Amino acid sequence: MNQTNDWLAAVNDSSIHPWLDEQLSQSTKTFQAHGDYPRWNQAFEELSAYNTDHIDLSQAFIQIGDARQLNDGQKRLLKQSLLNLSPWRKGPFDIFGVNIDSEWRSDKKWQRLSDKITPLKGRHVLDIGCGNGYHIFRMLGAEAKWVLGIDPNVLFNIQFNALSQMCTETIKANILPIGIDQLPDKLNFFDTVFSMGVFYHRRSPIDHLYKLFSCLRPGGELVLETLVIDGPEKELLLPESRYAKMRNVWFIPTALALKNWLQRCGYINVNVINVSTTGLDEQRSTDWMKFESLPDFLDPEDLSKTIEGYPSPIRAILTAQRPV
Repeated sequence: MNQTNDWLAAVNDSSIHPWLDEQLSQSTKTFQAHGDYPRWNQAFEELSAYNTDHIDLSQAFIQIGDARQLNDGQKRLLKQSLLNLSPWRKGPFDIFGVNIDSEWRSDKKWQRLSDKITPLKGRHVLDIGCGNGYHIFRMLGAEAKWVLGIDPNVLFNIQFNALSQMCTETIKANILPIGIDQLPDKLNFFDTVFSMGVFYHRRSPIDHLYKLFSCLRPGGELVLETLVIDGPEKELLLPESRYAKMRNVWFIPTALALKNWLQRCGYINVNVINVSTTGLDEQRSTDWMKFESLPDFLDPEDLSKTIEGYPSPIRAILTAQRPV
């Protein structure tokens, strides 16, 4: 799968450029090692035939291409190629008039935080656990200078690359098929770091907060989104086995407990900017993601509880700053 180094120009003179260049060369090997790579790569190659300068990254449905650029037959072929990269978990997207109705309405999360964080214009941004890059596109729409996303899921990487290659204008972002543990120690580089939907998967949450701290430049901002519970400040849920059918959920604190943890790790100006219950209109199965989703993870007799009897998903968004 061909990728471009054009996006690296935004950090050409930075200390992390050599590491990024090395990771980019390794990513193709990671892709090819996956058993589904031949099938995904065929869809990727089919999608490379579509190119456009009609791009809008500022709307809920990220728009790449104008529906008027393709006839009905071309749209059918395009839709099939996109479906061949299913499941689409993050979105939504409008690709030449083909609407990708993803499992998550990720625009709702973006709407909750976009006007409460430090404006991204001109900033270097890191998105940890970025999925297929929906929020990366929104960050670029908010005029971020350059965005690096990381997610070990190979399909998500290919989905992002398939969409970004359609844009004739260079997309100053990329994602790498790695996890946070593979980031260099003490990057001290990014103006803004996003960790959304990752924290509760970490066995050592305090180590995660310290790692995020080390990715920020002095004065940089963390945007942290995670599952929380209602309750007294010090209360914490550690699921006995699964939570909402997920095996790898560990620590779910209250929002105030998480705020305290951030302060203990050295962050300042810690604020809870949003707390909201995840609704069935935000996460559900669609034709683009046909597996189980939120309705299957909740108690059918009491939607305020998970299938295991725990409180249903509530998510909090916090911002915090690394001291100068």
